[in-house]
Amino acid sequence: MKQLAAAALLAMNFSYTQVPGDRPAANPRSTRSVVMGRGGMIATSQPLASAAGLKVLQDGGNAVDAAITAAAVLSVVEPSMNGVGGDLFAIVYDAKSGKLHVLNASGRSAYAATPDVFTARNLTTIPGSGVLSVSVPGVVDGWATLLAAHGTIPLARAVAPAIQYAKNGYPVSEIISGQWHNSERKLRADPVTAATFLPNGHAPQPGEIFANPHLAATLEQIASGGRDAFYKGPIAAAIAADMKKRNGLLDARDFADHTSEWFDPISTNYRGYAVYELGPNTQGFCALEMLNILEGFDLKALGHNSAAYLHLVVEAKRIAFADRAAYLADAGSVPPGVIKTLISKEYAALRRKEIDPARAAADYKPMQLPGTASEPARINEDLTGRDLGDTVYLTVADGQGNVVSLIQSLFDDFGSGIVAGDTGILLQNRGSLFNLRPGHPDQIAPHKRPLHTLVPAMVMKDGKPWLSFGVMGGDMQPQGHAQVLVNLIDFGMNVQEAGEASRVRHAGTNVLVDSVIPADVRAALTAFGHHVVPSPGSAFGGFQGILIDPNTHVLMGGSDPRKDGLAIGF
Repeated sequence: MKQLAAAALLAMNFSYTQVPGDRPAANPRSTRSVVMGRGGMIATSQPLASAAGLKVLQDGGNAVDAAITAAAVLSVVEPSMNGVGGDLFAIVYDAKSGKLHVLNASGRSAYAATPDVFTARNLTTIPGSGVLSVSVPGVVDGWATLLAAHGTIPLARAVAPAIQYAKNGYPVSEIISGQWHNSERKLRADPVTAATFLPNGHAPQPGEIFANPHLAATLEQIASGGRDAFYKGPIAAAIAADMKKRNGLLDARDFADHTSEWFDPISTNYRGYAVYELGPNTQGFCALEMLNILEGFDLKALGHNSAAYLHLVVEAKRIAFADRAAYLADAGSVPPGVIKTLISKEYAALRRKEIDPARAAADYKPMQLPGTASEPARINEDLTGRDLGDTVYLTVADGQGNVVSLIQSLFDDFGSGIVAGDTGILLQNRGSLFNLRPGHPDQIAPHKRPLHTLVPAMVMKDGKPWLSFGVMGGDMQPQGHAQVLVNLIDFGMNVQEAGEASRVRHAGTNVLVDSVIPADVRAALTAFGHHVVPSPGSAFGGFQGILIDPNTHVLMGGSDPRKDGLAIGF
């Protein structure tokens, strides 16, 4: 009865105070409590990865050690979402120095990747999959770089559990099995990929044991030879040979010259909380721009997931993504000062004036900014129908105060669809996010990073980590960041409730609305001029988060049931 009463109050936009013992009220489907601990906490999208990271913490490792161990396991047990052939980004809070560190471990295009190459192949766009969509994988260098700078265990120790799962097999979990089945057609298109990921001719059923012995052998080479085994040794040679055989562009030099880079994060202050995201080549500024726009409205008074509130979320997203379509690219290709302007309060105030609180705009255009073209080109405004959740995010906090926010991905389901030779490695298709439009910042060029969707996040309060979190799924990521933070800060939810609550996702001309959101709210959004599409939870990515109580320093973990994930601590 308490749950029914809470749902009724929510529908009428009344406030509801959670009583100990009640389930979270913001989502009638809510099934999980906040996980609490003091010695350490980890939240990932797969229980085997969470367990591996927890063991590292309990054995005396720090947050970075546990994060890399879990990330390596995820690269094996969640192959549709991520892998050794993908990219990685991370934010690390180092308790000893009290500083945030941001790692960009995304790969670059081939030196041979010029617009003329695609023209010569009669292509007007970058293919969404296949050999021409592949960019250099950055994951392995990311693991090694993070451990070298902030870890306490060697790379060989971190990848050991992943090797065992790849070699001996693991039971495939339910949601991952479903995603695998949805990708069977793509996997069958390449014989080597099919032989690797469709044992007995089909995707594994829930509970079926799956092993990837070729990947186990590759991970063993990484364990013994370090990152150089991947980028300068036999693994790089094997991938380059496979690319040449397929008439691709990557070669040994592209791998040998790969490096990860440390950057400063970008940030804004939202109602007293310092929100940190990654700058280009990622879309982190979109989340900050959305929050700046939304800060000018009394969201709490509108009510959680009311039509009026969700309308503002959608319109703020549309503005931010119009800017993304014009300006986002490799950091070296974004005009100086653009990102600083886009995440400023003054810019948000200008854009906020464009929003009609009662009507969806026909269109939002990017503003001309100093140092940019008079009419900024718009491209890649939405990746509609792609990467609905094909990413893994994890976060770890240890008892010493170190915190890691990490994300890695292949981009689309099973990336490019290509397994390179006998390495067992699925190669990513991040290169498909370049474009061929002359003069656009994201136009393909040699040795260049593409526009990227991956964005881990961290929030500080009074100079200390308060929240480490991420929301998976392409365009959903900044939209999810904004909604989760509003849930926590404006609507007072706990970390589990904030990540599990129903969300919306603007995609193209559609507003995907979690099917749990009431029919009257959907009807009101339609009346505002939105094309509303009721959608299952899988359309909204997946959340993982750790919130740190500023008074007791208790670690509080949340894990979204839209994934198979697990938050666990001690």
